[in-house]
Amino acid sequence: MRSTIRSVPAPKKYPDELRTRAVRLVFDTRRARGNSYGVIAEVATRLGIGDQSLRSWVRQAEIHGEPTGTPMSAERRITELTREVQQLRRSNEILKAASAFFARELDPRPSS
Repeated sequence: MRSTIRSVPAPKKYPDELRTRAVRLVFDTRRARGNSYGVIAEVATRLGIGDQSLRSWVRQAEIHGEPTGTPMSAERRITELTREVQQLRRSNEILKAASAFFARELDPRPSS
C-alpha cells in the first residue's frame, strides 16, 4: 500500500509589505547610485532580513520585468486622473446648482 505524502508549504517568514518595500529600496538605491554593487546586502542589513531572501525577491522582480511596488504606468495614471477630473467636475456642477437653488430660496426679495 502506497501512501501519498503531501507537503505543506512553509509559512512566509516575511510579510508581503516588507518584501515589496525591500525590493523597491534595492531598485531605488541602484538608480540613485548608478551601480548595483553591494546594494542588496546593504538594504538587507538595514531592514533586518536575509540577503539571500532579498536577492531572490529582486531576481523574481527582474524576471517579471517590473520591480515590485514601482509606480503605475503613465498611461494608467493618466486614465485614473482623467476619471477623477470628470467626477470632480460633475460634483462641482451639482454643488453649483445646489448653491444657486438655496440662494434663491433664501433671497428676501419677492420673486416676480
